[in-house]
Amino acid sequence: MIRGVERYSSGGAAAQNAPAEAGLHARVLDHLGTAICGGDLAPGAVLNIDELVDRYAVSRSVIREVLRVLASIGFIETRRRVGVMIRPANDWNVFDPQVIRWRLASAGRITQLRSITELRTAVEPHAAWLAATRADHDEASDLVGLAAKMWAAGKAGDEERFLSLDIEFHRRVLVASGNEMFVRLQDLIAEVLTGRHKHHLMPHHPSDEALQLHADVAQAIQRHDGERARRAMVQLMEQAFDEMKSIWEQSAEPDVS
Repeated sequence: MIRGVERYSSGGAAAQNAPAEAGLHARVLDHLGTAICGGDLAPGAVLNIDELVDRYAVSRSVIREVLRVLASIGFIETRRRVGVMIRPANDWNVFDPQVIRWRLASAGRITQLRSITELRTAVEPHAAWLAATRADHDEASDLVGLAAKMWAAGKAGDEERFLSLDIEFHRRVLVASGNEMFVRLQDLIAEVLTGRHKHHLMPHHPSDEALQLHADVAQAIQRHDGERARRAMVQLMEQAFDEMKSIWEQSAEPDVS
């Protein structure tokens, strides 16, 4: 038995057809990924394929595919005479959106939120500065429009719409920066914004300050004022970090690295 991971029910005979098997693959992958991120499967623990087949009631091919994905992001490695072993966290591909999602779903979510917010603070202000110098008229106008829609959704208390607009706003700033490396971070930022919402690590209603700062970023980009756009994005990142810090301090949640 693998300690710390409860037995999993697959739903029985439905696993025999291809669509159901694909669904089982995703669920087993999420279950193991979250267990590894949360420390239930600690570094050095050995996974047994036959035991996993029995535990999850799936085929060996499903387990092999799950292990292939886990290996590709640095979670496991196969060693001769040992088997499939869990690797330490410093070997993981922490930029993979799946890893971010699993860490946010585990006891390590505070560590994940802190590290990714620090990354955003380093990247997004410069992306906003670049966007102010490179965005065309339509891109800048779309950002201003998004900020206005965010304001309306925030004031109306429409959390789902606000989240969708927030993700799109930050995605468009990265795209407008014209830097292909920054653009590749959009899925990572979408995961953390979604995770904050899902795990109740953001206010139910965005503050007026946050709404105004999004508008300030958009307007500065539209006016081609790079320094103002950068400063507003720095303030936005700091404001988000302060919000999360106050929430996680109140939660007194364990912090797992």
